[in-house]
Amino acid sequence: MASPMRSLLTDPARYLQSFQLFLANSTEHQCMQEFVERQLPAVIASIGNGKSTINILSVGGGAGEIDLLILSKVQARYPGVTINNDVIEPSADQIFKYKEHVAETSNLENVKFTWHEETAYEYESRMNAEKKSKKWDFIHMIQMLYYVKDVPATIRYFHSLLEAQAKLLIILVSGTSGWEMLWKKYKSSFPLDDLCSYVSSADIKRILDSAGLKYQLYELPSHMDITSCFIEGNKDGELLLDFLTETCEFSKTAPPELKRQVMEELRKPEYSEKRDGKVLFNNNLTAIVIEP
Repeated sequence: MASPMRSLLTDPARYLQSFQLFLANSTEHQCMQEFVERQLPAVIASIGNGKSTINILSVGGGAGEIDLLILSKVQARYPGVTINNDVIEPSADQIFKYKEHVAETSNLENVKFTWHEETAYEYESRMNAEKKSKKWDFIHMIQMLYYVKDVPATIRYFHSLLEAQAKLLIILVSGTSGWEMLWKKYKSSFPLDDLCSYVSSADIKRILDSAGLKYQLYELPSHMDITSCFIEGNKDGELLLDFLTETCEFSKTAPPELKRQVMEELRKPEYSEKRDGKVLFNNNLTAIVIEP
């Protein structure tokens, strides 16, 4: 009998709900903000040297919170310089939120925004069809490589669009995170379809090494409070479990033995730390800065 389990990505509304809950329960955005505050100024120190215009490409820009932080750092480093900020984002809903964030943000007079409602692959195909290959001074792909079919090819393509002084920034889950272990162990049990692939910084490192590319790694410590996952029937806990397993209604549709194993696994010290009566899942991220 076919399993009733289905990928969380087949239900966009529930996916968004569980994703928002994940952000509320984790230090995901805080650890990225810290990276942007502390490390990014050095990363972008030479991307605009001698230029009157800086071209930035955000691949999978989401609702734009982190993008706007990045832009503020570029503006601080290159005051008054015109910035073209192109955003590739397949979700109309996320683009709408991004535009709202832009409208609420001051000091963006010198930034020109262009949104492309498409996936990274659709963008690449369109550019190839139009025989265009615009070069960029800074490209960033934050938490989006899980949703591309061919990760090495995607990195190769966007890396090929870098100007001489440019940088490509990738942020995704760390090879030392709880995600990496959960995915490696239960990959075959979760209903992934082909909508999402489990990649971590460990995989990206292998890809970059085999391509002979130069890069720097920054570890970003982060955790997610999954205490509610262990409260039977807790709505938030069920949504977080959906997010962890990328499975729609995991609590209700997973075979009892799989559910038992996953719940047991999540409590283990390799995955989570117990602190002040809470279970904190290891949500560490890695920022990878790639040279042209």
